[in-house]
Amino acid sequence: MEIMSVSIYQHDLPIVGGPYVMSSGPLYALDTTLVRIETAAGQVGWGETCPLGPTYAPAHAEGARAALSVLGPAVVGKDISRPRVVRRAMDEALNGHAYAKAAIDIAVHDALGKALGRSLADLMGGQMQGDVPSYCALNVGDPAETARLALERVGEGYRRIQMKVGGPSLDEDIEAARAVARAIDGRARLVLDANRSLSTAEALALSAALADLTLKLEQPCETWAACRSLIGRLNHPLVLDESADNLAVIAEMIGSGGVDGFGIKLTRMGGPQAMVAVRDLCEAAQMPHTCDDSWGGDIIAAACIHLGSTVDPRFLEGVWTALPYVEKRYDPALNLRPIDGRLRVPSGPGLGLDIDREMFGSPVARF
Repeated sequence: MEIMSVSIYQHDLPIVGGPYVMSSGPLYALDTTLVRIETAAGQVGWGETCPLGPTYAPAHAEGARAALSVLGPAVVGKDISRPRVVRRAMDEALNGHAYAKAAIDIAVHDALGKALGRSLADLMGGQMQGDVPSYCALNVGDPAETARLALERVGEGYRRIQMKVGGPSLDEDIEAARAVARAIDGRARLVLDANRSLSTAEALALSAALADLTLKLEQPCETWAACRSLIGRLNHPLVLDESADNLAVIAEMIGSGGVDGFGIKLTRMGGPQAMVAVRDLCEAAQMPHTCDDSWGGDIIAAACIHLGSTVDPRFLEGVWTALPYVEKRYDPALNLRPIDGRLRVPSGPGLGLDIDREMFGSPVARF
């Protein structure tokens, strides 16, 4: 089951009713990169990586395609039945760039699942539940409108509301958080996600001003060092996301004793193999975490849902996908969007997707 070819595609994902607003600014469309591998025996696998713009993380769309132009030739001829060998070939060809390696890792497991007649969840240890809880993310915005949207999402079945903070002023963030907390009235867990936008002083001030509310504060500051300095000084549990970018640092964070959960991203970790290692570490430490990605289409969504289904439900905070915000679908016949706040695990081998490559036009590169 050796890889015969690797094709790379560029694809635009317009945002429904855009923009999507974070502390770093508005986004109207995302540039995603797809990988299609084909083996000598005819198995086909799809992967994807979609950085959230060029400033959210040390990753960007053109960088993904440049990295894949190095990684593609390195994995041609490798056997998909030995995914760790494929991963070693990528590491030997290129240092870092986990977000690009993730696309190939997803594609390898999609093809392997199809070859064996098993789903991605089966390859990663097996489903622990047939559907998984999702959660919603609310833009930085007007407090009253944000509260209205939060109440609407609770009515749709969501039990975790992630509200973006780090907007024009700390006072508006405080007002919006209070408005949302009143609106959901304990019917859903509230997480304030700053996406690294706060100083340590602002994070402490925000937590102090909301000390009477039950909520979690996610990635308030830019670095792990800055967030670590907040341990023992906040009035709320600390969740880390962008700083939790590899297994070693996650182990260090758990060892600090002051972190209460993680937002784990599939492509940031480097693909399904790395996600399984993080999953098992978090389970051993009884650490809650999400299983999602920063953006992407059906491929990333399906992979996150499959992987989320393998997490012990006690520790799964939820699975977020960008599909409610995305206009284009790769497999229109398959509903990967939340129903009553939950996401159904796709059936069928591999990712469970039926993708027509013609929708993406000609590949930008092929090896």
